[in-house]
Parts: sequence; structure tokens; C-alpha cells
Amino acid sequence: VLSGVLAHEDSMGNVKSILPGEVQRMSAGTGVVHAEFNHAPDQTTHFLQIWITPSVMNIAPSYAQMEIPVEQKRGRLRVIASADGADDSISINADAVVYAGLFDGAETSKLDLNPARKAYVHLITGALEVNGEHLKTGDALMLAGETQLLLTNGVAAEVLVFDLAA
Repeated sequence: VLSGVLAHEDSMGNVKSILPGEVQRMSAGTGVVHAEFNHAPDQTTHFLQIWITPSVMNIAPSYAQMEIPVEQKRGRLRVIASADGADDSISINADAVVYAGLFDGAETSKLDLNPARKAYVHLITGALEVNGEHLKTGDALMLAGETQLLLTNGVAAEVLVFDLAA
């Protein structure tokens, strides 16, 4: 959730409000009924919904939600979702690692990449240089065969980085 408040209800019994800075994971698995809607009628709710192909099909549905404090993303890439719940991230049933970061001014970050995998960078807001490419709000970049990701020259940048199977 980027702004506003998103309401979530599902057939597993979860009734949650998702606030800016929080991450939610729902795995539909063998089936779930759910609804999401704007929980702040006096505000516009802006959120990203991301679908990642699961590693295993027909598992039990599940839900997780957690807050990622701003200070954990400031000037660095923080793991927010991974197959094994690494670095206190939400666990996902996928061969992927998802990072979030906030960059401004001289803040930079390097991420080693496996050239046999792909990296997908989505700039949510601001401006950012990614491996020498200038991105602005809403831009994305897919990298293949690269060994490193370098984020520099951010201007109020909020970014998601996905490490994905090729």
C-alpha cells in the first residue's frame, strides 16, 4: 500500500486493514474467496498488486502481513519477501526474492546478481539510476545476464527489485 488504507477480507477468516509501508501476501492455493477495497473513503487508496508464479501448486491457502519500517529501506535494499523468509521477510511459495528500497541524493546500493537469473526493477516513485539507466516514476527495467545491480542518484525514489528464476 502506497497511500490510503486497503481493506482485506477472505474465507480463511482474515479481516485486515493494510496501511502504507505494510506488505501483504495471500496465497490462494487450493482456493480462497477474498475481497479488497478502499477502507478510507475520504482518501484515495493506491497500492501495487503483484502476482508471482508459485513453485508448488495446490497447497493450502495462506495469508501473511507485516510492516516494513521506513528506516529499514532507507538507502538500502531490504528483503521483503522470499521463499525461505530470509532476513525477517514474508515467505512466499515462489523461486523469487523481492526487495524494497528508498533512495535520495548520495544513497546508493549494490546487489550481487546471479547471471543465470533475471532481475526486474520497478520504480514506484521518484527518479533513480539503475546500472546507468535513468528511470522515473512508473518505469521498469528487466536485467538478464548481469552480475550486479547498482542503484544511484535517487530523487525521492521508492523502488522494488525482483530476483527471479530465468
